[in-house]
Amino acid sequence: MKTSWYGKRILPLLLDATCNLKSFRRQRAKVVPQASGRVLEIGIGTGLNFSYYDPVRVSSIVGVDPSEPMHRLARRRKRTAGVPVELVAVPAERMPFPDASFDSVVSTYTLCSVSDPSAVLREIRRVLRPGGRFLFSEHGLSPEKHVAKWQYRLQSYWERVAGGCHLDRNIPFLLDQNGFAVRMSSGYLIRPRITGYTYWGEASAA
Repeated sequence: MKTSWYGKRILPLLLDATCNLKSFRRQRAKVVPQASGRVLEIGIGTGLNFSYYDPVRVSSIVGVDPSEPMHRLARRRKRTAGVPVELVAVPAERMPFPDASFDSVVSTYTLCSVSDPSAVLREIRRVLRPGGRFLFSEHGLSPEKHVAKWQYRLQSYWERVAGGCHLDRNIPFLLDQNGFAVRMSSGYLIRPRITGYTYWGEASAA
């Protein structure tokens, strides 16, 4: 699919600035340093997570993202990881990696924008080694009905300007339905509330 001028030039910079706000940085600091061994990062984006990895714990990072414009920015940040980084331009729904090939999988603010989150989660289960951990921080559907109502109402408009981002994905349900045992926290982290309900923690194959 041909990427629009907005998608090539404006959206990567907009997402880079937005996802680097203080509240997002706090979440990255909670989740990313827990990764260890050979790491797969889903939706590597512009590489905002690189500086949060612990090079003592991590041996290498493979980052997947179908957006080549995002990769241009990520390549500039690779050195901040302190470990070898490979960028692969593939969708997370179909990854070319062998079964049980990663010790940790990291996803921060990615499940909201993939085309098929269940397919992505099945792929994550497939590539995780036995005992491996899926570390995540994702925004999604609020448990408050009046907030969720507006998330559903505004979704079609929001995704047009936010790179396909979904406000209304039920993260706990998706993890449960795709076979993960989860330890998770949640709460509103940013305003407006329709964008700010966040789930974070770790999951393993149930």
